[in-house]
Formats: sequence, C-alpha cells, structure tokens
Amino acid sequence: MSDVYIVGAEMIAFGRYPDRTYYQLGAEASLGALDDAGLSIKDIGAVYASSCFNAQSMLGQKVLKEIGQTGVPCINVSNACASGATAVREAFIGIKSGIYDAVLAVGSEKNPRGMLGGAPFEGPPPEGLFGSESMPAVFAEAGMVHAAAYGTTLEQFAQVAVKNHHHATMNPKAAYRKETPLEEVLASEMIAWPLTKLMCSANVDGAAALVLVSEKKARELGMSRAVRVRASMLVSDPYEPRNPVMFDCNSVTQLAAAKAYEMAGLGPQDLDLVELHDCFATAEILHYENLGLCAEGEAGRLIDSGDTALGGRIPVNVSGGLLSKGHPIGATGVANMVEVVEQLRGEVGERQVAGAKIGLSHVLGFGAAAGVHILEKA
Repeated sequence: MSDVYIVGAEMIAFGRYPDRTYYQLGAEASLGALDDAGLSIKDIGAVYASSCFNAQSMLGQKVLKEIGQTGVPCINVSNACASGATAVREAFIGIKSGIYDAVLAVGSEKNPRGMLGGAPFEGPPPEGLFGSESMPAVFAEAGMVHAAAYGTTLEQFAQVAVKNHHHATMNPKAAYRKETPLEEVLASEMIAWPLTKLMCSANVDGAAALVLVSEKKARELGMSRAVRVRASMLVSDPYEPRNPVMFDCNSVTQLAAAKAYEMAGLGPQDLDLVELHDCFATAEILHYENLGLCAEGEAGRLIDSGDTALGGRIPVNVSGGLLSKGHPIGATGVANMVEVVEQLRGEVGERQVAGAKIGLSHVLGFGAAAGVHILEKA
C-alpha cells in the first residue's frame, strides 16, 4: 500500500461571512489547496467533505458546482467537531487503498449565532448530573474534576487563553488577533465556572481544504513541500462501566492517541508541535495528559512552565487554536492539519516552530469521536 502525502493545503480567514454560503467558502478553500498542490479539480479522483450544521446539504457536490463538476464520488460526512478529521481519514483510506491517486478533503461551516450546543441527549437528561448540558458547562465540569483531583487552578486554565490569544496575533487568518492578559481573561464574563468568555472557543464561519496524494503522485509533483501522513486515526469512545449519559472527553482521545502513536511508530516525545482541540481552556489542559504530552496530573505545571508556548519544548496551538483562530465546527479538523502542514513546510512566518519535522493534530467530537493525525516533513 502506498504512503499518503499532503501536497496542497489552504484555510480561508476565519470570521463572519453574512453574504456568502458555506459552499462558496468551501470552494474558496478547495481552489486554494488545489493551487497550492499545482493541480486542478480534473486531477481529483474523489471529494470528501465535512460539515456539522450544514451536514445534510450535499457540501461536496455544491463545492464541485462552484469549481467545476467532474462526476467523481462525493462523500459527505458529519461527526460533530470531529467532522473534518473524519473527512481527512476517509481521504487517507481512499489513497491508502490504491483506489485513487489524488483526492480532496474540504471542511466548511457557517455556525449559527449564539452559544453552540451538542446533539440532544437521549434518555435521562444530564441536567441534574452536572448542572447543564451546554458545552461550556460540560467542559467546565470536566475541568473541575481535574482541579479536584490534581489542584489545577483557575489561573492555570486561564493561562491557556492568554497563550493561544497571543499566538493568534501572529496568524493573519485567525478570527481574533488581540492580546488578552491574564487579568483580562479572569475579568471577562463568567460563562460556566471556571470558564470565562475568553476561555471559550470563538464561534465563527470558515473553511479549510487539503489535497492528499499517493507517493507516486507526490514524486511526480516534487517532494520539496510534501508532508507525509504517518498516522491517521479515528475512534469512537471505548466501553467503560459508567453512567451512559455522562460525558467523557478523556478516554476517547487517549485511545485515538495510543493507536496513532502505534501506527506512526512514534511517541509524544518525538513531536515538535501539536494542534489540539481547545474548544475551552479546560479542554486543552485535559488533552495535554490525554495526548501524553505530560504525565497524569501534571498539566497545570506544564502550562506554567511555558513549554507549550511558541519557543517552548512542545508548542501547542501556535495557530491561536479554537479559542482565538476560531471554531467553525465542520472545518476545524481540516484547519488544524493545515496549520501543521504549513509549520512542517516552514511557511508560517513569525509563529514558525523552529526545526519542526513532526506534528500532531487532534479533534474531539462531543466526547464520542476523536481524530488524531501525525504528520511528518517529507
């Protein structure tokens, strides 16, 4: 089976696009990725498209109508916040199987206004279990469980927002490019203790796309900017003897990471950077441990050390992350990979991680799906 390479990557600037459709945004990102690869849509054997709120509207086919219909298969996927990683995973399989030499993965979303919720729970409502089924409350509860077990402080959670907002000032495509000192983060509106408004992901529109090819095709195009997919892993939450309506954002990420490290033949010590699913500041702290970036219970000390900031031992969310770059749900998983690709190519200017050769991207879909991809400079 062929190795799989990414040869084209594009993310449009995240923000609000009241006068454009989600498929127009997807088309812009797709054309940018194709141009980056030196290919046209006629070179593509299949399209894998991801969205969440626009999931039932044939995104892939509508993107093709914008950029040139070709009759190729379009596979439209929806997997909550893991939708983009799911599309890339399916694209990876399409190349790995030998069916296609070149495919397009595109994620696009126009998020509704206001606070975003998850899919409705079936069975007993969780309201009495942890106060609310809203996403801020769910991740606030997860953070407080960590705080109770390991002494993680409000200031440590808030430092994640300080770091990621600082990183975003160096990303021209981030939705919000503003420094937020610790005092400002702590003083912003309380949404769900310990999460203030500036510790919650930015609700925006956006799109991102990748072109994946076989090794044969990559060599034809030239390997100088190619990025190898060392691992592509997508899992659902493993069985645990727990209350079935409780939300678990840890075990599913731990499983995905373990399987991805095994596929890649690497470990967390080999990573040069990470783009992870910081839907809330508490989530980033939890995922430091879930991805093996530090030992269990050490995440608070890791953020205090500065190791996860640009220039540190293992920079995390140098793009600005979901907190500041933005979180257009169906596009997020693809966008995280675009950042890693551009970092490994050395093309991101002042936010460049020096000497980056191996990077990991991660997304979490409602606690029931996780995608982890490990990429390597060719």
